[in-house]
Amino acid sequence: MAKAKEFTVTIEDKPGALGKCLRALAERGVNILAFQSYVEEGESLARFLADNTPAAKEVLGNLRMIFEETEVAVIRLVNRPGELGRAASRIGEHQINIDYTYIGIEPGSSRVLAVFGVDNLNKAAALLDDLAAESA
Repeated sequence: MAKAKEFTVTIEDKPGALGKCLRALAERGVNILAFQSYVEEGESLARFLADNTPAAKEVLGNLRMIFEETEVAVIRLVNRPGELGRAASRIGEHQINIDYTYIGIEPGSSRVLAVFGVDNLNKAAALLDDLAAESA
């Protein structure tokens, strides 16, 4: 899983707005695998990976949410100290800039999913594939 589609959703910055969006996804059976939210310039932004991209897209569209889909680099990491740093260092050693990162849990596993928004997706994905193979 070196590449995946993430959603970046603009949500009203008011109580209950994020919960409404996440509940609608859950009601459709969409599982959030990794998640990050923050407020920027008066808007709440949420980034997430979903286990069912088409269903998530449909739910967000039905809610009339403003969202975009972006490809990101993803790696499954053993949940132990230093693994996230190892992955981030590998990307940086190859002069790839990390714009953001967040983590989640791989369903049915003790591994974490680390998501990287980077300026060179193909190269970062290949590097993370290599790193994952080394850890297997």
